[in-house]
Amino acid sequence: MKEGQEKHRILVLGGSGFLGNAIYKELCAYFKTYATFNRPNTALEGNHQFFEYNFEEDDIYDILAFVKPSIVISAVRGDFSKQVLLHQHLAEYVVTHDIKLLFLSSANVFDAYSKFPSYEEDKTLSHSVFGHFKIKIENMLLRLPRRQVAILRLPMVFGNQSPRIAELTQHIKDGTPIEIFPNLIMNVATASKVTQQIHYIINRKKFGVFHLGTTDLVHHDDFMKDLIQTLALEQQAHYKRVYTTNDERYLAVLPKFNALPKQLQYQSAYLLEELQKP
Repeated sequence: MKEGQEKHRILVLGGSGFLGNAIYKELCAYFKTYATFNRPNTALEGNHQFFEYNFEEDDIYDILAFVKPSIVISAVRGDFSKQVLLHQHLAEYVVTHDIKLLFLSSANVFDAYSKFPSYEEDKTLSHSVFGHFKIKIENMLLRLPRRQVAILRLPMVFGNQSPRIAELTQHIKDGTPIEIFPNLIMNVATASKVTQQIHYIINRKKFGVFHLGTTDLVHHDDFMKDLIQTLALEQQAHYKRVYTTNDERYLAVLPKFNALPKQLQYQSAYLLEELQKP
């Protein structure tokens, strides 16, 4: 165990979700790690490291008071306005208790820009409700002491148990077409690397804004076809091409100022190789 690891008490909000659970599993062997789950879950109800918590109805303060975390990782999903309120409460707690907050944000904070990839210090601007809500929370957290916040912007995240893979396989099972966007240029992420990157950020006491996607760019239609071929489902797949613009548009978050070490950087081919493993 590395120096300083035993000192951290980590709380993962959204620990029953795909990415939140992957983060918990990555960290729990190294730190005193707790997490929350929302819907009734018999597998987690007996786990004393997990707390049932519905942020749309419940107060977070009781869990914070019990866990006394030094780091909170926010990976919750759900009602946008209630998430904003939750993060207002977390922001107050961060300041009064001198802890660190890691917030999982999205490439959609840049979805109003289309001509170039986006970097950490670019101004955020979104035309979508989802992107606008993420910007609202980002702006709130960026007003906190800078060493106490890390904003982690993610593109589409994949993994063997990911909702995106489940959705694709369901479309193929149902015989419904999969939407592909030929003019969209993006990068992607795999949960296994994202969790390692978060582990590194915690170990090295990093703060600021991080773009945690692949270092290469791919066209959405090409990547989705390669992905489905990797899953050996190409014979049954049907596609619906969607053109939202006549020009190529970017929705990609690339690192420039807060690049992580080479061993934590990867390209989209790595993601496809990983999906082939049992």
